[in-house]
Amino acid sequence: MGPTRLPGTPRLLRALNDRAALELLLARGPLTRAQLGELTGLSKVTASQLVERLEQRGLVSRVGEQAGGRGPNAQLYAVTPSSAHVVGVDVGPDRVVAACSDITGAVIGRVEQSTKDTDDPVGVVHNAVVQAAGSAQAKLASVRRVVLGTPGLVDPATGDITFAFNLPRWHRGLLAALREDLHTPVVFENDVNLAAVAEAHTGAGRGVDDFVLVWAGVGLGLAIMRGGRLHHGSSGAAGEIGYLPVPGASIPRDVSRRAKPAFQQIAGADAVRAVAREHGFRAPNAADAIRAAIAAGTSGGPVLDEVARRLALGVASTCVVLDPPLVVLAGEVGQAGGSALAERVQHEVAAITLVTPRVVATEVLAEPVLEGALRTALDAVRDEVFGSTVG
Repeated sequence: MGPTRLPGTPRLLRALNDRAALELLLARGPLTRAQLGELTGLSKVTASQLVERLEQRGLVSRVGEQAGGRGPNAQLYAVTPSSAHVVGVDVGPDRVVAACSDITGAVIGRVEQSTKDTDDPVGVVHNAVVQAAGSAQAKLASVRRVVLGTPGLVDPATGDITFAFNLPRWHRGLLAALREDLHTPVVFENDVNLAAVAEAHTGAGRGVDDFVLVWAGVGLGLAIMRGGRLHHGSSGAAGEIGYLPVPGASIPRDVSRRAKPAFQQIAGADAVRAVAREHGFRAPNAADAIRAAIAAGTSGGPVLDEVARRLALGVASTCVVLDPPLVVLAGEVGQAGGSALAERVQHEVAAITLVTPRVVATEVLAEPVLEGALRTALDAVRDEVFGSTVG
């Protein structure tokens, strides 16, 4: 009896080669057939067949010619931007921001709307998605996925919102309503988790499989990246560090009454402003207070020291459990504090625990939640579109 032939192997190899070629085109820009062959290790004939296959499926197109050399100029090919679109949405208590990107990752449409005068979440998201796609001149039918970042808990089993901070109208059942309304896959994700996705792709978490992102702003949150993947926990509540019972704060026993939890009491934005006021720095918000303290030089040092001491209680509690090599400080306070605050937190964590993680400030300075939503949507859609290239 001869060796067993593996069914579908040629199809699998074609799929792997197609995917590799598409990723190269995204990363390196327009390439010729010969260049694709060299970079993928494929023969000229196989590379030509690959390009023809992808061109027939509308995934790549000719974008010009490469001059030089003998004979006719070589055709340059690139991923067709309009082959698919995604929309990312950052939902807050007062506004919603939506952006539309093509499959190359280029953001080609963006809208921002106030949500103060409406109690209709489906209508808010519908308008934002439709207008973002419209501003990108993309048909709604070409939007393959919508990812929404919200401040709250997302059930890992159902994907639905179970509790949304500051968004009382957002509740279970909303996911199905949005999917039915938009006729496209819709995904919810916690906003801090999306900020960590952005940090992993373009920020301080690049090339780091394991890190945590601490969001220090109006609220406090944590995202956990393990092995390059987000950790959500059994109920989606992993990272709700505002509820850490820490020294120096009363511990509410009924969280449903909206009482401020312990760590939030001592290290949230209100507490940061209060610390700054005690040292003579008055500002309209916590981020401005931190910036004022940094600008003041040595006289602002005590403010940074105290804020770092408070933040370190939550960071240390996290790090003795997870022992990550890297902690990224993000959010309004983390970003405003920069390296001056991050270095103090690093020193304090090392002083009170056995672990010594590197603590750095975020490098994603513009709309990290929106960037993370777009990246999450793109990763999924590329898997769908690029993964189905075998005809």
